[in-house]
Amino acid sequence: MKSYAYLILSLLIFTSCGKDNDFEPQTEADIIAYIEANDLDATRTNSGLYYVIDNGGSGARPTSSSNVTVAYKGYFLDGNTFDQSGDAGISFGLNQVIAGWTEGIQLFKEGGEGMLLIPYNLGYGINGRSSIPGGAVLIFDIHLISVN
Repeated sequence: MKSYAYLILSLLIFTSCGKDNDFEPQTEADIIAYIEANDLDATRTNSGLYYVIDNGGSGARPTSSSNVTVAYKGYFLDGNTFDQSGDAGISFGLNQVIAGWTEGIQLFKEGGEGMLLIPYNLGYGINGRSSIPGGAVLIFDIHLISVN
């Protein structure tokens, strides 16, 4: 009998410790509405990533395993910023980041600038991470400083 009480108590604690998440997952329709509202000339890839190239760059083009230095600003569809690098950018391997970055950064050459609109399945998924709610579309203004 005690084991059943512990089991029920454990289940109650486990289910009550989940995230309090009132955030509705954002869809492709939300991305399209953002693009239209901001008069963006965005292109969609087969994966569902949308991107805008303001300056394609003229240097080397990275591959999915390249180490790159990127200056960026990350924000949500409502404009709230969740992360930002300094002007000097940060360096990382494209095989160590979210799928939307691995795919999207390869669309630019060194020196390129633009925007990535990343659906949640190419970002942090339905569960989210830290300050990023599950199901959130992520927008990044990026400048590919160098392919290292």
